[in-house]
Amino acid sequence: MLKKWMKIGMVTVMTSLSIGASIAEAAGVLTIGRREDSSTFDPIKTAQNIDFWVFANVYDVLIRVDKSGTKLEPGLAESWEVSDDGLTYTFTMRDAKFSDGSAITAEDAAFSLLRIRDDEGSLWSDSYSVIDTAEATDPKTLVIKLKGPSAPFLSTLAMPGASIISKAGMESLGAETYAESPIASGAFTVKEWRRGDRVILEKNPNFWQADRVSLDGVEWISIPDDNTRMLDVQAGQIDAAIFVPFSRVEELQKDENLEVHLDTSTREDHLLINHEHGELGKKEVREALDYAIDKKAVVDTVTFGLGEIANSYIPKGALYHKDDNLERPYDPEKAKQLLADAGVENLTLDYLVNAGNEVDEQIAVLLQQQLQQAGITVNLQKMDPSQTWDMLVDGDYDLSVMYWTNDILDPDQKTTFVLGHDANMNYMTRYKNDEVKALVAEARLEMDPAKREQMYMDIQTMAKDDVHWIDLYYSPYINVSRKNIEGFYQNPLGRFFLEDTVKNEAE
Repeated sequence: MLKKWMKIGMVTVMTSLSIGASIAEAAGVLTIGRREDSSTFDPIKTAQNIDFWVFANVYDVLIRVDKSGTKLEPGLAESWEVSDDGLTYTFTMRDAKFSDGSAITAEDAAFSLLRIRDDEGSLWSDSYSVIDTAEATDPKTLVIKLKGPSAPFLSTLAMPGASIISKAGMESLGAETYAESPIASGAFTVKEWRRGDRVILEKNPNFWQADRVSLDGVEWISIPDDNTRMLDVQAGQIDAAIFVPFSRVEELQKDENLEVHLDTSTREDHLLINHEHGELGKKEVREALDYAIDKKAVVDTVTFGLGEIANSYIPKGALYHKDDNLERPYDPEKAKQLLADAGVENLTLDYLVNAGNEVDEQIAVLLQQQLQQAGITVNLQKMDPSQTWDMLVDGDYDLSVMYWTNDILDPDQKTTFVLGHDANMNYMTRYKNDEVKALVAEARLEMDPAKREQMYMDIQTMAKDDVHWIDLYYSPYINVSRKNIEGFYQNPLGRFFLEDTVKNEAE
């Protein structure tokens, strides 16, 4: 994903009041508080973290990313071979079953991959268009032939969007029903989805690694208000909470009943700019915005020093990150001059803000103040997060802070989504540069690591020069759990390894 964009479901006032009773009834159930409700269980029809992070334990993939978030390992495919020309991939499927007891076969894998490539509702078709054919030569053998060499191909198979679903189940139930009550291939099944409240998972006894799973189940509970969510975990009404506000870390670390997790991430927060809105189409105006924003002040004030100034859409530590990429210093006077040179006066912009998100609101107020110093008026539009994504898609905004976390090890996924002119309109910025677009496509095909690395260095330079968006900061995943919870961990790509999480009896 990937912001992956965030879509928050409305939660009734009674939600947090009922949480305690839920825990009491099921000691082996891990309860996790999060801001948002899920949007779907159809893997190909979402780009949201809130979905992908749940998918990872409901579905399995052909190839997984390991706990360190740095290498690939076998999943439903226990082994694979690649032809000398790099065009044919042959996978051997392991003995595994879906949650309904049916065998997971090569035919299911082929169906899943062709569906993410061809279905009109797929958000990821561009990333899988390199697949020419995907065929099951027998129940255990999947043969994929590519249209051309693809350096990131194996990495793309580990993305939650490419999760393996049941062909028979999808064809009999239909996409709409499957998206509500899926047939699982992973560690947990979806027992119930209470819209706007919680997703209730239970252990999948047919999971091929079922003996690895300690928990009886997991409840992902929607608690949109950051303060309420933190109070609930402090009071023991929930076992864990994600998206801990930066401002609460120090306080929570002092609570002897809690453990705060600062896990290495691929998260980058950035300011989206709508290039199709008036003066924002001018590079000089976007440059002025970049010079007018004091990123260090954002890191110090908003992240309490836990963040780090970002200089590229590829996060620090990720493959092909450019360490010395351009960083425009804070210089409001230069910003004023750029605006004057562009003939722009009295620039007024609408800034779309996710209401109720403490960090988003803090950034909005700070940027509004900073841009005012450069003579730019910013109107803050606080909207319920359930509406903001549609507004971005419709282009009904000038500026908006969002974030992204990588879903695969290779930079191609984010690069395609952000700069490759795909169906997502370059992450809704409407940024256009045909030279960058061509280089993104070429980098996907380049098999020489050194040449490919240089391509990504060039892409980062060009995108930064164009101010495709404004990089703000990188930060860790910040989560909190009760001390009786063991193994609550999120790897750099965002995957929670709940199959390894243990809930001990509370003291």
